Amino acid sequence: MSTPAPAPRVITVVGPTAAGKSDLGVFLAQRLGGEVVNADSMQLYRGMDIGTAKLTPAERGDVPHHLLDIWDVTEAASVAEYQRRARAEIDRLLAEGRTPILVGGSGLYVKGAVDALDFPGTDPEVRARLEQELALGGPGALHARLAEVDPPAARAILAGNGRRIVRALEVIEITGKPFTANLPGEKPVYDAVQIGVDVGRPELDARISARVDRMWEAGLVDEVRRLEALGLREGRTASRALGYQQVLAALAGECTEQEARAETVRATKRFARRQDSWFRRDPRVRWLDGGEDRRRELPELAMTLVERAVTA
Repeated sequence: MSTPAPAPRVITVVGPTAAGKSDLGVFLAQRLGGEVVNADSMQLYRGMDIGTAKLTPAERGDVPHHLLDIWDVTEAASVAEYQRRARAEIDRLLAEGRTPILVGGSGLYVKGAVDALDFPGTDPEVRARLEQELALGGPGALHARLAEVDPPAARAILAGNGRRIVRALEVIEITGKPFTANLPGEKPVYDAVQIGVDVGRPELDARISARVDRMWEAGLVDEVRRLEALGLREGRTASRALGYQQVLAALAGECTEQEARAETVRATKRFARRQDSWFRRDPRVRWLDGGEDRRRELPELAMTLVERAVTA
């Protein structure tokens, strides 16, 4: 019996926010004749540029970037829709002899693209009932219910994230299985070289603080004002994005702008820890030191990792 041919090779660059993934993705694409496929859930939204640290056209180094700016801020995120689009881009690039380089810190989006994962559908009646409960009683009671039926899911989903809590409870009711049972395992669709960019916690925290400062100086508040006029506040997903949620609260008079800025830093640091925990669970991710002392070496170390995988 012949051995099946290996699946086409894809590269992923993952890790916490502010680790340096975007620049590394551009470098690898330039060296490998590849193109970048975005795997940051908030960079999918048009106009959300400053607050998502989206690379400018000049910073992309003439490397084509795909799945940026594809949704209006009023559209709810859909991992299943992202999966369809990402695989279409990956398959097209592979057919053209180009190397797809998936770059981003949205763990479920990355896994949905490269691993075998079927997303349960939705039931309008179940969804409507749960959303009504959310509107009437807030996310706390629903999160407590989730903790009873699926403790791992409750630990993974913030108690204030009503949208994700509703989705988890909906999936449990539809499938009769825990929400976590529907999360991706390690059954790859593509032969992927997975690179994680690791930065020590004190340095990463400092980078996050500096990044938020740069965002404010670059005009994040004005960006949020423009997007608010386009329906950002009504967007179920986009309105919860880091920085955007906090600025919207300030614009509504719920806090001062300085408080919004400080909360953006705190929330981003918490988010980076969750990102790190998610990717650490996958033993296929090969971690490289992206700290300041090793930053110059990172691109070549990543190339070495890719070359070893290709010849293995």
